[in-house]
Amino acid sequence: MSHPVKHFLTITRHRHAVIRNCFLAGIGIQGLFHDLSKYSPAEFIPGARFYLGSRSPNEAERAQYGYSSAWLHHKGRNKHHFEYWTDYNPAERRVLPVPMPRRYVAEMFCDRVAASRIYRGKNYSEAYPLQYFLRGKANRVIHPRTSDEIEFFLTMLAEKGEAETFAQLRRWVKEKEPSENGGRPETRP
Repeated sequence: MSHPVKHFLTITRHRHAVIRNCFLAGIGIQGLFHDLSKYSPAEFIPGARFYLGSRSPNEAERAQYGYSSAWLHHKGRNKHHFEYWTDYNPAERRVLPVPMPRRYVAEMFCDRVAASRIYRGKNYSEAYPLQYFLRGKANRVIHPRTSDEIEFFLTMLAEKGEAETFAQLRRWVKEKEPSENGGRPETRP
């Protein structure tokens, strides 16, 4: 059974939570464009059809077909997903993950926190986004630097809370990318 209204409300509530987080992270304008592809027919129709309410409809579509057409569309258009950041490596002759720019790591953090809040509801805790990340870490195809960066901020959220984490994230996003300063981050992560 299709649930277009419930799906619309869920993705809109999530998007607004991400926009809020992006403003806290210092990338507010970027946040205004977050997940607009979810309203496209390629993503919205499967999302409404496989609506679950407590987790991503992509999981239900994947269970039925073995893949999610909505996810394939989404990850190829949204740079805040690490899956977007892969490229052919001619030296290794295969597709490998590449490091994400900081502003997209920051948006990924904002997205993960918002998704955890929306799907967990009253069961949300600031430790949950880190727990969710760590559960899938061994099977994730992500550049090691990107993985370390997102894990650093998720750990900080769990240990020090939202205010301190977003303040640190704002400072970090403003720094030069590691490739611009010899690979050395000026502020940890």
